[in-house]
Amino acid sequence: MKKTSFRVQLIFSEELRKEVVNRIESGQLSITKATREYGISLSSIYKWLNKYSRNLRSGTRIVMEKDSVDKNISELRNRIQELEAALGRKTLESDLYKIIVDLASKEYKTDLKKNFGNMQSTITKEKK
Repeated sequence: MKKTSFRVQLIFSEELRKEVVNRIESGQLSITKATREYGISLSSIYKWLNKYSRNLRSGTRIVMEKDSVDKNISELRNRIQELEAALGRKTLESDLYKIIVDLASKEYKTDLKKNFGNMQSTITKEKK
């Protein structure tokens, strides 16, 4: 004997369709979970999304980023602050070296900036 099975046709109200779409959009329900939970076919869910969704329409691209733009901006601002602090330290260090050279020039009564440059050039000439 041949077994016959009857296929039950499920008809979902518009209110239920909109609720399923809203839950999918909000992330409370995945599409595969909706198919299991409500017994809806994938094609029906995609049709509902195309019809009732504000964001998830066919032909629409959603770009998902690992890090949000705001996080990147805050990281870049923090990096700028770190670099400005490092630049400030190096500027202070440079100013300190200039003061040391000026004090040493006064102490030894010679211009170390000029003499130091001449000493290097005479050393390189002697090596040649």
